[in-house]
Amino acid sequence: MTVKLIALGLLTGFLTGAFFALVDVPIPAPPELPGLLGIVGIYLGYKFVETAGLGATVLETLGL
Repeated sequence: MTVKLIALGLLTGFLTGAFFALVDVPIPAPPELPGLLGIVGIYLGYKFVETAGLGATVLETLGL
């Protein structure tokens, strides 16, 4: 992941959010900070488990 890619993602999100505001359409994301932080938490939790090498295959766990 490069700084250029991060900046491009942020710019894309900013422009998309601005477009939604201009056409008066609700954004497809939580409009409050706690909801947004929940999404960030999901991402960080996923990356933590991925980096730690943890995980389980659901089908194997269920014996299927």
